[in-house]
Amino acid sequence: MDNIRFVLVMAMLMISYMLWEAWQIDYGPKPRAIVSDKPIVAGDAGLSNVQQSPDAAQTPAGQPTAQAVAADRVVKVKTDVYELEIDVEGGTLRNLDLLNYPHEKTNTVVQKAWALIGLPAPEKNLAPIRLFDSNPENLFLAQTGLVANQNSSSAPDHHAVFSAERTDYTLADGQDQLTVPLTWTNEQGLRVVKTFTFSRGSYAVDVEQKIVNQSATAWSGRQYEQLLRVEHSDKSNNNFIRTYSGGVIYTDKEKFKKVKYEEMTEDNLAVAATGGWSGFIQHYFAAAWIPAADQENHYYTKALNDARYVIGSYSPDVNVQPNSEGSFKTKLFVGPKIQPVMEALAPGLELTVDYSWLTVIAKPIYWLLNEIHGYIGNWGLAIMGVTLFIKLLFFKLSKASYQSMAKMRKIQPRLKDLQERYADDRQRFNTEMMAMYKKEKVNPLGGCLPIMVQIPVFISLYWVLIETVELRQADFALWIQDLSAQDPFYLLPIVYGITMKIQQSLNPAPIDPLQAQVMKMFPIVFTVFFLFFPSGLVLYWICNNSLSILQQWYITKHVLEEDAHAH
Repeated sequence: MDNIRFVLVMAMLMISYMLWEAWQIDYGPKPRAIVSDKPIVAGDAGLSNVQQSPDAAQTPAGQPTAQAVAADRVVKVKTDVYELEIDVEGGTLRNLDLLNYPHEKTNTVVQKAWALIGLPAPEKNLAPIRLFDSNPENLFLAQTGLVANQNSSSAPDHHAVFSAERTDYTLADGQDQLTVPLTWTNEQGLRVVKTFTFSRGSYAVDVEQKIVNQSATAWSGRQYEQLLRVEHSDKSNNNFIRTYSGGVIYTDKEKFKKVKYEEMTEDNLAVAATGGWSGFIQHYFAAAWIPAADQENHYYTKALNDARYVIGSYSPDVNVQPNSEGSFKTKLFVGPKIQPVMEALAPGLELTVDYSWLTVIAKPIYWLLNEIHGYIGNWGLAIMGVTLFIKLLFFKLSKASYQSMAKMRKIQPRLKDLQERYADDRQRFNTEMMAMYKKEKVNPLGGCLPIMVQIPVFISLYWVLIETVELRQADFALWIQDLSAQDPFYLLPIVYGITMKIQQSLNPAPIDPLQAQVMKMFPIVFTVFFLFFPSGLVLYWICNNSLSILQQWYITKHVLEEDAHAH
């Protein structure tokens, strides 16, 4: 196999890998559920009430809120990044819109193009992404509650009805924080104040449950926080892109682990760990509960009826003596998966940006992409900068590959003569061909190893461009106003096909006429593939091909000139 065929076969393997990843997410084998080394027994007070529901195995908190809720039972909250509702039943967060992330973006160039031909532009869904949702079809809720131990008075779980001072809260201009308190009391004199604190520009919500014990006996119990959702699938309009959607957990021992919906159905998760967090993720966005890092937290999952799934954790017991106070604190992250933001919130939270098995390579690429963008302020130019850096990094390896191709190109006419001379004697042709390779010191596979070394980097860059939320709806130039979407005019894929054709012309053609005809079809085939790829990814390949053409042209010219001087 000569080098150009090897390159194209590797490219086809990369396309196959992308399709395989998509199949794995949709139809792949179901791994075993995560279990703790020291399972918590079902009779444990917290687990029996939380995992087998904080009342919830049969009637989870999401059930009442999935229906119409009276206006006086909903507290509306608006900040500079959120618009959401808090149901006074349990203080459940629902119907949370990410104000800075619309479903689609209006492309002004496309609008003008439609206007020129006298037709209305296709309508765009400009509504913000709704992450938490009370609609049964997209059910996704954030719940918190308290579970009292035996011999303690009752405590408010996520079914308890709180009272609210107001039904509407808005973060005012110049205001850095917004607090929303809810209050619950019982007949024994126990009062619980659940307070949500929202900060300007932040996708983290601080939650405190303060226990004021005015009863005559001590109170003992624990806090739990959980996410409830129906199965979500990140099937976009692009059939070539599939990303993981499901549960995730991070502990100091097991680190980052995915907990698929199927695993939750097969077995309940029960893990005890100091610190950590748990949540649900999807393409570009995530929600995760982050309990106190200095306490032992117990993580759990539960598959409920009607295809609903719960993931969460509960805290150690807290004892509150009569006429004293105690409190539980936790943090909720809900928003876009911006790595620097998540890194500052909790260890490993940035791993929700799923780079598959190549995280160790992909994270430095993302760092470089982010650093370049910090200087030039354009994600498209940042992609071009990363491409240039990668080409420089592998310059020596690419040089060896292109030199091998140049030498193959030089002896190509003589190989064709051999083929014609021994057309009826395949064995003799192979013998003479190997002798020529040995005499001319040509290794037909000399360029394969350098290319194989670069393949993991190419795949890692693919995941970076697919998973980076900063590229979502990011402008580049002219008609490319969303690097995460397909080119609306399909011009970039056509340019890519042209660069591939030029690069192909610089390489030795296969001796076999049938193979040569097949090779000529590759630019067309890949152009069709790239019609459906995000424009940011196509932009990378155009830059990579263009730099490769310049490098290959120079090396080929240099090798041929050296050969001419030698003779």
